[in-house]
Amino acid sequence: MITIVLVDDHPVVREGLRGMLEAEADLTVVGEAGSGDEAVAVVRSLRPDVVLMDLRMPGLDGVGATERIVAERGPSRVVVLTTYETDSDILRAVEAGAAGYLLKDASRTELAGAVRAASRGETVLAPSVAGRLVRQVRQPTKQVLSGREIEVLRLVGKGLTNADIGRELHISEATVKTHLLRAFGKLDVSDRTAAVTTAMSRGLLG
Repeated sequence: MITIVLVDDHPVVREGLRGMLEAEADLTVVGEAGSGDEAVAVVRSLRPDVVLMDLRMPGLDGVGATERIVAERGPSRVVVLTTYETDSDILRAVEAGAAGYLLKDASRTELAGAVRAASRGETVLAPSVAGRLVRQVRQPTKQVLSGREIEVLRLVGKGLTNADIGRELHISEATVKTHLLRAFGKLDVSDRTAAVTTAMSRGLLG
């Protein structure tokens, strides 16, 4: 039996997913979480085979939760399940260690197949997502912002100081500055405002 934890801040979504997955004889949902922080705690406790992770949630988001779950080197494989398929979201999830990236319009058959594949250690990607990743790989000369650099710029755009950002992301202020400087270099800008404006114009901040 493949064990699953569902992570989504909408109870109705979790309920729908549970119904779809438990209609399969070899799949069982053993736990649920409504936030990233809750997901980390639930996965640590239950150690499921697969975690279906939403991306956009209040507080710790799906990427942050995925990073923490993967860092603990437990048995759980994280598959992102989201309505978003922007290049920056996909890259952030993959960099965080997600074993797959699916869209919420996936059919029950596709979803169940992806869970089984992830539990076997395979990588599962929605076709449109796979195409976007291939395009990124084929453009090696184009410097891509890392997931953390994007996170930092998003928070800069919200008006947070380096110290605030450090507290929000649980990293040092010096590390925040390093991420900003790298982003400046990749975007060919010299200040925070220009970095955020340029990243937004390129669709990097979602």
